[in-house]
Amino acid sequence: MRDLSRIFKAYDVRGVVPSEFDTDIARQTGAAFVRLTGADRIVTAHDMRESSVPLAAAFAQGATEQGADVILAGLGSTDLLYFAAGSLDIPGAMFTASHNPAKYNGIKLCRAGAAPIGQETGLAEIREMVERGVPAGPGRRGAITERDLLADYVRHLRTLVDLSAIRPLAVAVDAGNGMGGLTVPATFDGLPVKVIPLYFELDGSFPNHEANPIEPANLRDLQAAVRASGADIGLAFDGDADRCFVVDERGEIVSPSVITALVADRELAREPGGTIIHNVIVSQGVPELVTERGGVPVRTRVGHSFIKAEMARTGAIFGGEHSGHFYFRDFWRADSGMLAALHVLAALGGQDRPLSELLDGYARYSASGEINSEVADATAEMLAVEKRYAPNATAVDHLDGLTVTFADSSWFNLRPSNTEPLLRLNVEGPDDATMSRLRDEILAQVRSGKEA
Repeated sequence: MRDLSRIFKAYDVRGVVPSEFDTDIARQTGAAFVRLTGADRIVTAHDMRESSVPLAAAFAQGATEQGADVILAGLGSTDLLYFAAGSLDIPGAMFTASHNPAKYNGIKLCRAGAAPIGQETGLAEIREMVERGVPAGPGRRGAITERDLLADYVRHLRTLVDLSAIRPLAVAVDAGNGMGGLTVPATFDGLPVKVIPLYFELDGSFPNHEANPIEPANLRDLQAAVRASGADIGLAFDGDADRCFVVDERGEIVSPSVITALVADRELAREPGGTIIHNVIVSQGVPELVTERGGVPVRTRVGHSFIKAEMARTGAIFGGEHSGHFYFRDFWRADSGMLAALHVLAALGGQDRPLSELLDGYARYSASGEINSEVADATAEMLAVEKRYAPNATAVDHLDGLTVTFADSSWFNLRPSNTEPLLRLNVEGPDDATMSRLRDEILAQVRSGKEA
């Protein structure tokens, strides 16, 4: 029995093609996916990577061998696949490695209604079937049909955000040679928006920069374009366009926590008293604002499966993560970078102030961003940090790693990576000096491996 633990991750399948992930694994994963879901019909979409088409074809072959019909949506973003699985109410598979380098590819899987599949919700069973060999199908072979869903996807997004009265805007967009190059022109068509495009050519070799906007270096071209063009806003999407990052009119990067607060404010205005989900590393300004607006903030672990589960449990109307993932109840609780972008454009275009002024009230604290440190023993390091800081804390919790809060509104979260020997640190404080001091103290301790 082969071991596929290296490529079956917490939330998806991902690996180097073809040495780790090949068409045979894709075919068997398609077969196992149908057996897990019991579906007689599924839908697939794929990104612009060279390996995506053959992998998607192999997956479809495996699915049809189990008797399921397969709808091929073709090129699309991950949130287009979620739209397909939601609107058609059938399971779906997206072929992408998101922001990973060109040599990688993978599969994001969901059940009907875009319900997530992760290790605890079916992915472990799929892996076990593929490792052991998927049993033969029932004999009837499913059919494969092609269906272009881009126009339907755009129409649905435009029903969720009212853009009818926005003022003309100049918008610089960095698609990173990813799927935003397909979905942005279609979604923005007909809006009073002048698009200043960067890297809209679909190219899975990523010739300009990694399609990973959480890394500041990958936003430099967008920042320069905003400043040079005088754009009102800059938008950056990752490779599969399920995440969106924002740059203001000064070319300054906007924290995803600030965007979470802005969208939460808009959703609560539409549905007063609603529940908003945020993960443990989102700024405390988010739950503060939600409470002020009469909403109910609910805190959860980092990761889309946890966010979506809490949204289902609580009936939340919106959820946000500091990684640039934004989740919407009316989009089957799925994440959509494009839908978040439309909310920001609606907010900006619905009033006359520049974006930086509009967002002033949402940026309340100074944050470090996520900082990774390689460690030999993550558990030991976390225990040592807790021992040092817990005596002077107002609160300590272990919902996701270690979170320590202090009386001056400072807090930090230290949590281990699921896949690498890393500790991830996020620090927030009432001002830059306080945040920086706490950040540097913790990093010095973690990276020395000694208790300070």
